[in-house]
Amino acid sequence: MTIEPTPDRGPKLRVRRIHFDYPEGSLDRHFVGGDLVMSHVIAYLSATFPEGEEFFVRSVRRYADSITDPELAQQVRGFIGQEITHGREHRELNERLQQMGYPTRREERSTRWVLHAYERLLPPLTCLAITAALEHFTAVFAETLLQDERAQDLLGSTEVRSMLLWHAVEESEHRAVAFDVYRSVGGAEFRRIAAMCAILVLFGTSIAVNSTVSLLGDRATRSPVRLAKSIAAIRHTPFVSRTVRRRVRDYLKPGFHPDNVDNSALLEHWTTELFGTNGSLTDHLH
Repeated sequence: MTIEPTPDRGPKLRVRRIHFDYPEGSLDRHFVGGDLVMSHVIAYLSATFPEGEEFFVRSVRRYADSITDPELAQQVRGFIGQEITHGREHRELNERLQQMGYPTRREERSTRWVLHAYERLLPPLTCLAITAALEHFTAVFAETLLQDERAQDLLGSTEVRSMLLWHAVEESEHRAVAFDVYRSVGGAEFRRIAAMCAILVLFGTSIAVNSTVSLLGDRATRSPVRLAKSIAAIRHTPFVSRTVRRRVRDYLKPGFHPDNVDNSALLEHWTTELFGTNGSLTDHLH
């Protein structure tokens, strides 16, 4: 089997000191464009991020002392800083969503239990392979949000939109770090691909089951017409498009690397748009 050379690593990852606020009344109950199902799906995904980011950090940090490439070691430090910040900001959003009626606290506890079970039962290298697989998922979804105006329009002009755009930029910036750590410590292609196969089943099932449970607690689901329209709209969402499915499946190819898809122009545009001189999020930075 031939593994393609690792592409040149990008610049040093910046850990942005940033904060978002969600005052009471600033978000509609169904904050994703008024869409019933997508609001519960995004709320569930947000609930998984704090514990998920901590799992990613632990999985990568276990191998930090084994990294001999100084550029990768620097990338790892940036990755850890960015992920810790993501977890903190999603916890604040999750508290606001809990107050709005979403079961984010319960979903955070469930995510914590599952991820700690992985760490108890699986070898550390497999946990790192799971991290690399999930990082690919989040990067593909992040870049879909950054590239597709339909995805951005779903979030309107709320603080959630601002936070998710920031998160998406940083997920795209560090999308290859866990993958490169896995490869640098001798992770095999078979384990990497097997981890993604498992994640495709487990994570997809988790999203479907937990979003359904969340929906069952929402009075709006008692409107069969609204619920049916929202379910029918799922197949048109940019996040399940043919391009997204292809990019996720690409991970299963031997020799794959996240940077086979060039994201430099995308990052340059959004870094300027959000954090440039007149960037829309410069006032969120500390």
